[in-house]
Order: sequence, then C-alpha cells, then structure tokens
Amino acid sequence: MPATPLVLALLLAGCATSGGAGMPPVDVAGAEVAQRTLDNGDVVEEYRVSGQLRMVKVTPARGAPYYMYDQNGDGRMDNSKDGVSPVYWKLYSW
Repeated sequence: MPATPLVLALLLAGCATSGGAGMPPVDVAGAEVAQRTLDNGDVVEEYRVSGQLRMVKVTPARGAPYYMYDQNGDGRMDNSKDGVSPVYWKLYSW
C-alpha cells in the first residue's frame, strides 16, 4: 500500500522538528545553576554563564515548567515589541 503524501509530509515535519529537541536556544554549557523556591511553591532556576544570566526555568507548583532566554547576550531576558517577555514551554520531547 503506497504512503499518501500527507503521511510523508507529517513524517518529514516530525524529523525536521526533532533535531535538537531538549536543547535550549542559548548556549548554557558550563553554566552555574542557582535554584530557589518561592513562597508559593514555584521553583526558579537561574542559569549564569560567566556571571551573566542567560536562561531562567520556572517550575510552578502546579503546571508545566516554562523558560525565558537571553538570546542576544545583553544580560536581560528578551522582550517582544510590546515590552512583554516571551515565555517558552516544552511541548514534547523524544
């Protein structure tokens, strides 16, 4: 039975998006990780490279962890045009 073009497209899309799964978009190799728990039970992990904050992972007491990044290396979490920091969730991993 020949595979339909839709099935082939889905397989190729899955291969294209699985490369680098689980890798943050910033280089945090050798980062110092400082972890603290807030009063509401959320756990905040700060990843610093050479003393500069590069990534923050927040694990809420209830809910999925989310990430904030400094992709351009200026020491501040990246903002969108409205001044709101984008938040990233890991939707799936292999």
